[in-house]
Amino acid sequence: MDAVERDNPSLKGVLSSMNYARPALDKQRLGELIDLIGTIGLGDYESRSKDILGRVYEYFLGQFADAEGKKGGQFYTPRSIVKTLVEMLEPYKGRIYDPCCGSGGMFVQSEKFVKAHEGRIGDIAVYGQESNQTTWRLCKMNLAIRGIDANVQWNNEGSFLNDAHKELKADFVLANPPFNDSDWKGELLRDDIRWKFGVPPTGNANFAWVQHFIHHLSPTGIAGFVLANGSMSSNTSGEGEIRKNIIEADLIDCMVALPSQLFYNTMIPACLWFAARDKKNHKFRDRRGEVLFIDARKMGVLVDRRHRELTDDEVQKIASTYHAWRGEGGKYENVPGFCMAVKLDEIRKHGHILTPGRYVGAEEVEEDGEPFEEKMARLTAELAGKFKRSRELEEEIGKNLAELGYGF
Repeated sequence: MDAVERDNPSLKGVLSSMNYARPALDKQRLGELIDLIGTIGLGDYESRSKDILGRVYEYFLGQFADAEGKKGGQFYTPRSIVKTLVEMLEPYKGRIYDPCCGSGGMFVQSEKFVKAHEGRIGDIAVYGQESNQTTWRLCKMNLAIRGIDANVQWNNEGSFLNDAHKELKADFVLANPPFNDSDWKGELLRDDIRWKFGVPPTGNANFAWVQHFIHHLSPTGIAGFVLANGSMSSNTSGEGEIRKNIIEADLIDCMVALPSQLFYNTMIPACLWFAARDKKNHKFRDRRGEVLFIDARKMGVLVDRRHRELTDDEVQKIASTYHAWRGEGGKYENVPGFCMAVKLDEIRKHGHILTPGRYVGAEEVEEDGEPFEEKMARLTAELAGKFKRSRELEEEIGKNLAELGYGF
């Protein structure tokens, strides 16, 4: 580990080499582990080796997040969520910022996106901050394995109390902040310059994060971030007024409702927010005064009993819908039950609530061709049969209980 740190300046002081000299550690097991890793064929080409090693690292992060349960959310955002954010924002070139970067998943997916589209990694400048030192070390190693140069800072106060990139104006913000954080020390920041749209409540950091992201956007910057569903409709402690002010400033670009069970650490339903500084700057269409709503709650496949994942095709469907609406390829059309472009006047009528289900309507159902009268007669007959069967079962249960001396 000393040699790794010596040859990789970005890892200086990051690797916990002393942990592996503890007397309690099973030296034989450690040796077996190193021997096992040594037998893995990573490939002859440096880029391929980095990719395989990176995927192994990402796999174990996911496994650790699953094992850690609630604490796992501190350092790991599920891959399909990161991929959705990245595919929608397309960070080809410019400054990318994540003020609560965890293990660096947003940066890794951004780098993969640029490579997949034949961009140059040098066209991206990566900035991040993390308050948990162990998680910050995970991030530094995650980036180093892939050869990504990044300015990722650690301090234990965090981005609110000690903003490590105070002057940064980013072209892209990608983030998954802690949901509904009640311990963010908001009482110390009542007069902060970032609260342009209203002072966030001390008991919930959601709208502190939203305003922090907006504050760090460049004049043409765009942010994509994950929040709990409550952020779309809450009116408690002034949150509704802050959301209203952000909407009236025409900063909200798109809202995506996500399916359940995507996260390792929480069952709280989540959504994606997209905020754009300059909606006129969309490539071919001026979308000022309009918000795109996408309802993806019915998407996703179960990868095990507890976890769901968006498939690559589903990610592409969401992203291509957004790009078509922005005028970046393809023809956009409203699809009842899935997506709807809505004017600000309509959002005002709904009290500035941003829940996609309010706007996309019901999915169109194909007519089955059966006349209404015939369908009702058939369904009524089926219902009568079920009622009859229900009474028979009640009688049967009663007889069985009577035989046991518990008649009623």
